[in-house]
Amino acid sequence: MTAHRIILDLCGGTGAWSRPYAEAGYDVRLVTLPEQDVRTYAPPENVHGILAAPPCTEFATSGSRWWATKPPHLLVEAREIVDACLRIIDESAPAWWALENPVGRLRRFIGPPAWTFQPWEYGDGQFKQTLIWGTAVRPTPLVGKAPPRTRESQSVWQASPSPERATLRSITPLGFARAFFEANP
Repeated sequence: MTAHRIILDLCGGTGAWSRPYAEAGYDVRLVTLPEQDVRTYAPPENVHGILAAPPCTEFATSGSRWWATKPPHLLVEAREIVDACLRIIDESAPAWWALENPVGRLRRFIGPPAWTFQPWEYGDGQFKQTLIWGTAVRPTPLVGKAPPRTRESQSVWQASPSPERATLRSITPLGFARAFFEANP
């Protein structure tokens, strides 16, 4: 039943967000660099759902101290990627879609998010408020109270800037990915 349901994972990196769909037999298509660029991607017909996680480097408040010193073309390129994700969503007209990014200036360009979440709400123990735009249903949190902040829960966020840190920060928490899948079959 699910094999014919196409899920596009735009800018999906490791595919962590779409992994529960793939494990359940959905036809998951990871559209991410270097193999595929969302700016030139033509979506197939009959897309059931879209997960979009455009790079947050130029949008996230955590990097705001560097915004004034960065070349303007970096923000232009980042906006092009977001615009491409929104174009694919529009062309596909899926049953549901979600675009995620951490707190930052993306809302200035595409408006307020539909909802937000913290990874700890889904048992992942980390603190990183994430904004979600789209029509997807917000999964019911599994944890009602934030755990205490510990060195371990903040280790990825406090690491020195590096490509590895950026990759680790961008991975969708597995507890959230599973809960999202269950709320948005």
